[in-house]
Amino acid sequence: MLHPFRSSLFVVSLILTSPLAAQARRFELNDFGREVGWSNPRISPDGKSIVAITSRANYADNRFERSLLLIDIASGATRELTPGRRNVASVEWSPAGDQLAFTDREPDKVAQLYLLPLAGGEARRITETKSGIGAFAWRPDGKGFAFLTEDPPADPPADDKFNKSFEVGDNMYLDQAVSLPTHLWTVPVEGGAATRVTSGQRTVTALNWLPDGRRIVLVVRPGPHSGQLINSTSLIRDLTTGAEVPLSDRRGFGGPAAISPDGKLVASIASRGAELGFHPGGVVLTPIEGGQGRDGTPAIDRDLNLVRWLPDGRMILVGLDQTWATAWVQPLGGPPRRLDWGKRDVGELHVGPAGAIAFLGREPNRPGEIFYLSSVDAAPRRLTDLNKDLAALETGRIESITWQGPDGFIENGVITYPPGYRDGQKYPLVLNIHGGPMGTSTEGWSAPNQYFAAQGWIIFSPNYRGSNNMGDKFQSAVINDAGDGPGRDVMSGVAAVKAKGIVDESRMAVSGWSYGGYMTAWLTAHYQVWKAAVAGAAVTDWFDWYNLADMNTWAGYGLGGSPWRKDNAMNYWRQSPMAYAHQIKTPTLILSTTGDPRVTVTQSYKLYHALKDNGTEVQFIAYPMGGHFPPDPVHQRDVRKRWAAWIAQRFATAAASEP
Repeated sequence: MLHPFRSSLFVVSLILTSPLAAQARRFELNDFGREVGWSNPRISPDGKSIVAITSRANYADNRFERSLLLIDIASGATRELTPGRRNVASVEWSPAGDQLAFTDREPDKVAQLYLLPLAGGEARRITETKSGIGAFAWRPDGKGFAFLTEDPPADPPADDKFNKSFEVGDNMYLDQAVSLPTHLWTVPVEGGAATRVTSGQRTVTALNWLPDGRRIVLVVRPGPHSGQLINSTSLIRDLTTGAEVPLSDRRGFGGPAAISPDGKLVASIASRGAELGFHPGGVVLTPIEGGQGRDGTPAIDRDLNLVRWLPDGRMILVGLDQTWATAWVQPLGGPPRRLDWGKRDVGELHVGPAGAIAFLGREPNRPGEIFYLSSVDAAPRRLTDLNKDLAALETGRIESITWQGPDGFIENGVITYPPGYRDGQKYPLVLNIHGGPMGTSTEGWSAPNQYFAAQGWIIFSPNYRGSNNMGDKFQSAVINDAGDGPGRDVMSGVAAVKAKGIVDESRMAVSGWSYGGYMTAWLTAHYQVWKAAVAGAAVTDWFDWYNLADMNTWAGYGLGGSPWRKDNAMNYWRQSPMAYAHQIKTPTLILSTTGDPRVTVTQSYKLYHALKDNGTEVQFIAYPMGGHFPPDPVHQRDVRKRWAAWIAQRFATAAASEP
């Protein structure tokens, strides 16, 4: 069935394809709701099962429903463990493997910790916190838990109960009350009264028990404000004495630490450069009992985002390389080895007690499923097939492309061809640019790209400087070059795609979300080659980011520091698309949530007025909700529908105007 907003060109292309291809169904709008999401795969202590969280769209109630699924490793058989529960967020096996602890949020309540016996019976609530449960971890002996929860607001004095004023710090502009710290608590496995461990304004963001069950590695930041996340450090807290020992003074974003099997080392991800996040993350190994940390991955010039220990003391790492998310094995001494697990993105990796591995894998034409390896050198075996219906669709072929970019960079990106693509025919080109800028477009399954390709378009997703798939020189090149250099990278990629002779140059569009929206605004202001543009949650004014966003001052690492020191304000303005918005002539659809904490909606309003005032065709659609992207399935579907319709309508207009 054709969408009403598909171009007339696409109707013709269907007629020209073979009868068999014409009958095959392609990715449609409602297919977004059919994809089953996965998270938190965990191998059982006995190595026989995997538990994971599934996520399914419920359009009738406009929510994603998340529950626990148990997977038998030998047979692949599955069993739902939490029917009736819809908001499971995280899960961990007990050390003995006879119970599962998970968090769930009942309707109109905050998330709490629950315990489910595998032998049968209902899940039992363990905590009664006022603010809900964040991260949690089993005590090594299985007799209790450590967990994080935000302090509840204090009751105001009786004579000042209507006073809602609060002091502002490095918090985001959406806050309506003072930022509150998150702290560490413990609770017995039987439940009951929980015990506070930490207090004060310092905020705990991650925890991991040491094997002795007496000490915990904590990641903390100096205060509760969201902008202080970049100042996170780690320490060891002794629960018996209350003593704390700093583990590392390296500042970072506060990711969790991984404890070596012998309990002697902590492995954590840290930026390799002074400008946090603008350099690849490497693994720092720090001795538990004191001593300087050292770089554990000096030979891997890639951005690593996950580290796990193998039972033999080697590390397995996940990061981005070229156009794949992949894995390496790194011994404590010696060179790393990149693992060949086939053409699939690797994510959500977990190592079992005996060295078996489970991960979420996305193949080019198949949504994510759970894969299993009996050892790091075994071949991955797909255990699940919950997305088989989507995998059976006629989808577009995906391939990587490499080209010589500006400034000496060898660059890459991903092309998704329309289903039924025919050699010798030219197709409209649509850019779908990733965000970040420290993101990466990979060859793994992308539902949006398949939906756009099904409109009869070639989809190009370029990796530009700042992308975290090509090493430090490429990633850090975006520092103080937020738009011009990345823009030249993207346009050199467009030239490489056009050189294949497959692009209808009269119909090209540019689009993206977040930093992809920034690039969309930048490219439409500087290159007058586009027939349509979609700017989603677009960064258009770096001043608004620095002053208002949740990560606020982090922007200074990429723009020479604060805009309010010396003459740096002009530097911010030169790298903001708003400085050039009067040059934009491309019909532009602007999309944003009104409560976006990451890219403030103020920036979309500015772009809208600039285009409208200069006579450029523009439409601004706002979603009245929080989140950097709409969090519910109905509005997520609406984003994709409007995105494709806007481009299709402008392409149809361009086709109608051709002689």
